[in-house]
Amino acid sequence: MEKIKVVVKTNSKENKIERIDDYYKVSLKARSVEEEANLELVKFLSRYFKNRARIISGLRSKEKLIGLIVK
Repeated sequence: MEKIKVVVKTNSKENKIERIDDYYKVSLKARSVEEEANLELVKFLSRYFKNRARIISGLRSKEKLIGLIVK
């Protein structure tokens, strides 16, 4: 499993991702209410990296550690 660091910004106009040094900055349209943003983040990263993604730590934080399950 590959691990990446992610900083999430919610309530954006569009979903986008950018690489900054040793982490990714992810902007999501979803709100940070009732796990809405976390679910959208997992879907978005899974499509972007073409691998299954899961949140390892940081469920209630803007800074998260994501595990990518490489096929």
